[in-house]
Amino acid sequence: MLRLVLYQPDIPQNTGTMLRMAACLGLAVEIVEPAGFDVSDRHLRRSGLDYLDHVAITRHRSFLAFEAWRAEAGLRLVLATTAGALPHSEFAFRPDDCVMVGRESAGVPDAVHAAADARVVVPIRPGLRSLNVAVAAAMIAGEALRQTGRFVADRAEPA
Repeated sequence: MLRLVLYQPDIPQNTGTMLRMAACLGLAVEIVEPAGFDVSDRHLRRSGLDYLDHVAITRHRSFLAFEAWRAEAGLRLVLATTAGALPHSEFAFRPDDCVMVGRESAGVPDAVHAAADARVVVPIRPGLRSLNVAVAAAMIAGEALRQTGRFVADRAEPA
């Protein structure tokens, strides 16, 4: 299963949005702590609505704990970063990749960049800094699911 990894998220509304997206698209979520807010925060609940009960969330107390778990599971870390080496649409995703997005305020530290198996970027117009982290996560997750044929197949028929 494709996993969305949130590295020390610090805006509850964005985290709630990404958790809701993960629930809808069938992604597991790994949260690398510390987060910049309490996950029971009302903004997180408000953004995630009742979708939070439909997503598998695993919390890791640190990046080192996440890395130990990932190494044991044999999973590849794909880092979404403005310093990415390859556009996300040109990268060959695998069904069990861990796609990590960084903190809204600071991205990820150099040690996380060094640990990543691949670094991808969502190309944007020159002169602009970056997309909202939830938007970038959705674009990359959508491409990864498209490539791996993992979009949710059991959708209800339209009325």
